[in-house]
Amino acid sequence: MSTNERFEKNFNPNAVESTMYRSWELGGDFSPVGTGPAFSMVIPPPNVTGELHMGHALNITIQDILARYKRLTGHRVLWIPGTDHAGIATQNVVDKMLQSEGTSAAAIGRSAFVDRVWDWKNSTGKRITEQIRRCGASVDWHYERFTMDDGCKHAVNQHFVNLYKKGLIYKGEYIVNWCPKNKTALSDIEVEYKEVNGNLWHINYPITDTPSECICVATTRPETMFGDSGVAVHPNDNRYAHLIGKTVRVPVVNRDIPIVADSHVDQSFGSGAVKVTPAHDPNDFEIGNRHNLERILVMDAEANMNQNVPKKYQGLNRYACREQLIEELTAAGFLVKTEPHVHNVGTNARNGEVIEPTLSNQWFIDMKKLSEPAIEAVKNKTINFVPSRWEKLYFEWMTNIRDWCISRQIWWGHQIPVWECQSNTDCELIVTATPPKKCPACGNKNLKQDPDVLDTWFSSALWPMATLGWPKPTDLLANYYPTSVLVTGYDILTFWVSRMITMGLFNMNTIPFTDVYIHGLVRDIHGKKMSKSVGNVINPLDIIDEYGADALRFGIASLCTKGGQDIKLSMEKIQASRNFTNKIWNFARFVDMCLLEADDKIDPLTIPTPSMPIDEWVMDKLNQTIASVTNHLNDYNFAAAADELWEFTWNHCCDWYVEGIKQHKKESLNVLAYVGAQILIMLHPILPFVSDAIWSAWLSHPNICEDSMTDSIQHAKWPTPSGPVNGNRLEMFDSTFNVIREIRHLIKAAQISTKATLVVHLAHPEQPIRDHLAAHQNLITALTKVTACHSHSSPIDTDAPHAQSVAATISIQLMLPEVNVDEECNRLNTQRQQLQQQKDALHQKLSNPQFMEKAPQHVIQKVERHFNDVASELQSIEQQLATFS
Repeated sequence: MSTNERFEKNFNPNAVESTMYRSWELGGDFSPVGTGPAFSMVIPPPNVTGELHMGHALNITIQDILARYKRLTGHRVLWIPGTDHAGIATQNVVDKMLQSEGTSAAAIGRSAFVDRVWDWKNSTGKRITEQIRRCGASVDWHYERFTMDDGCKHAVNQHFVNLYKKGLIYKGEYIVNWCPKNKTALSDIEVEYKEVNGNLWHINYPITDTPSECICVATTRPETMFGDSGVAVHPNDNRYAHLIGKTVRVPVVNRDIPIVADSHVDQSFGSGAVKVTPAHDPNDFEIGNRHNLERILVMDAEANMNQNVPKKYQGLNRYACREQLIEELTAAGFLVKTEPHVHNVGTNARNGEVIEPTLSNQWFIDMKKLSEPAIEAVKNKTINFVPSRWEKLYFEWMTNIRDWCISRQIWWGHQIPVWECQSNTDCELIVTATPPKKCPACGNKNLKQDPDVLDTWFSSALWPMATLGWPKPTDLLANYYPTSVLVTGYDILTFWVSRMITMGLFNMNTIPFTDVYIHGLVRDIHGKKMSKSVGNVINPLDIIDEYGADALRFGIASLCTKGGQDIKLSMEKIQASRNFTNKIWNFARFVDMCLLEADDKIDPLTIPTPSMPIDEWVMDKLNQTIASVTNHLNDYNFAAAADELWEFTWNHCCDWYVEGIKQHKKESLNVLAYVGAQILIMLHPILPFVSDAIWSAWLSHPNICEDSMTDSIQHAKWPTPSGPVNGNRLEMFDSTFNVIREIRHLIKAAQISTKATLVVHLAHPEQPIRDHLAAHQNLITALTKVTACHSHSSPIDTDAPHAQSVAATISIQLMLPEVNVDEECNRLNTQRQQLQQQKDALHQKLSNPQFMEKAPQHVIQKVERHFNDVASELQSIEQQLATFS
């Protein structure tokens, strides 16, 4: 079989990726095997409603790099996939579906609604897992989990019971973030604050016993004044000292309420006096508790005004009420002034609905008591955050943590495992992991389960342990918990990571993972958040369709630094990564063709004995790259690993080494094959498809020892350096390659045909360097097409036309054919002028602060390289002109 039969002209990802992935999955290649050390991860479960976006693609790519790398290093890798039931989001999707059918959740009832959600999940919810497969994720699908499967349900119920028995879960009245659209409470971290241009209304409240005297309060929500039960001033505010203890009359409702002194009041805000509405503001709730003020709820579940407001306002939504109330206050002379006011308004992060702080009876977790061990675990480095700068956000959140409202007034989710006896109100609540058949106190079977469901994050907090079988003492739990690393974005550090640490320590008395790698968010090339409305969304599935999964993976991995900065992604980066996969493919074709010339079969995995100096050099470079890439991957520096692999594969191997051995390919075949195999193994974690496609093609090569190669590159062994790196040899070859570059540049600048007879003279005062240049004379002539190359201790003294330059400390003189001096000077001066203009333009760009701040790093580096190349070319032109002066 020929090379052309084993290799198409270009790598075609669309032709191989889906078939190859199916073969991997069915072949059990993603399952933990062997006796090596355990390495485990759990995939951050995407919402079952979701579609793959760039954030998913980044997260999956990073995890898959780690999983494939660890398999190659001999680890037993367990990477568990799964999806999240996404309570509110999923309920909204099915609600809309029902509405399109002319019905609603309320019309069909809870049981039928939950059945419809399960039907939807089973028919449509697997879309996201198929998209994960397209990214090449080597998760073990045998262990796929769902946050509402039977195992997770048991874990959630047991966790609730454990917390309850320890006195860490309680039910009580408190101000919650209420979403009027979904008619449910939200936890603090489900609320997104947005800056809005609103108003600050200043309203006079008359003093009860002296109506001519008023106290002015400022508010952004005047409709809540119907629930006012006090006015608070600072105890040190002399303006109001004489009023403390008196009462004021609330306009419109004509209710007398006390003036209280509370140090929470900000004297500098507004008038320094604030209305206190304990049922509709968390700070007011605390003030109300301190001063025993009445809690008056003035809105219903949909944020419409209820029976506790004047009749003419009852039934109005909060905004209509606000507008009508302001008109009445103005007409009655109570409104002092209206000021424009920019302030943050809480919204439901999922649907954008403005949150209404509302007094409600909800279930809470006492997080203060649980947070200390979780703080210590990060503080003492039992858990290692990468990068460590995210510890600051974690500590701020955990040290100021509030009790977590865990009950939700929706139907889709884990129903709270609490039952009430319906026949005897004196019986205690029944809290159990399994549904009770009768009341343990009185024996009655008439029981009613709490209708609320648990916050989605309650089940997600158990993900590392529940996916491994907890609360059962499974083998998976014994062998793979704690997991090795969690890969996540910083945007869910407080939502999810902090809670997994907290609950892992509570239930297992040990951490849920050792390392937390926190990556940035994927943004557009200008650093803006990707948004459909802006039109800057890059769809990972479109990229896979056009360029292949490997191009997507390498493109985002090469931007994923250890520092966890946000990633500025451009299609140019993806296209460059696609070109890189083609370069690797073409290199593999070259190796394949060269091996056809071998006299004996070659083992590409056996360390070869170099026979030529350039073979020794490439082995040094390979050993250097192996050590460097290994360190970078161990250090979670994926961008640096990708850069090293690109540099070695494209620049050192494909450019210098391949060109350098063309005069003696047969003598270098063992080294060429070995280097090629090691490159493929190192590239495999980032580029799984093209690396395995090449590996599989080589398996059928007639001159490769098939017994030495595993059936798939996935089962190969990660490279280790074959020996020490000879730094002096690397330095000498670098000098040689610099000389070659400069000679090529001189030939190009002089516009000389390489068919002409060209002689180059190299000069250096040190004998060892001259010996090295003499030893590499054939390499220099072969790669520059010059006829002869001579070495000297100093530049030759000649009047003959020549171009000259310096590479490092080596002088170069390229003898030129006879030329018309005037014409040559004119040509060089024109070229110099053009180069100077280019140099000035590039310098201006690099001196532009906006460009340096906003441009991606790889773009800046490209401009810098261009600037240096132009400067070098300009210097060479000026040196040539000097020879004619």
